[in-house]
Formats: sequence, C-alpha cells, structure tokens
Amino acid sequence: MTVRWKKSNRSVSDGSCVEVANHLGAVRDSKNPGVVLEVSPDRLRTFVDALKSR
Repeated sequence: MTVRWKKSNRSVSDGSCVEVANHLGAVRDSKNPGVVLEVSPDRLRTFVDALKSR
C-alpha cells in the first residue's frame, strides 16, 4: 500500500502541523517527516475524536 499523508485544513502557514497517513495508523510532524508514530487505527480514531470534542 502506498502511504499518502494528509495535513489538516487548519494547519498553520509556517508548515508546523501533524500529518495523518491514509491508513489511519500513523502520524508524523510535517517539519520532521522521518519520524513516524504508528498506533492502532482504533486508538488513533479515539484520540482524534477526543480532540474534536474539546
């Protein structure tokens, strides 16, 4: 599978944002894309849902 990264529409103009992989199991910092945090898709979805509820 080819991994495609997506930035939030709310990312700041200086490029500092978090990107999410198309398979929803990995995130990375756009300023340091060589470091990838892999988590289960369910845990990542729970985390994102919690952020959205704030």
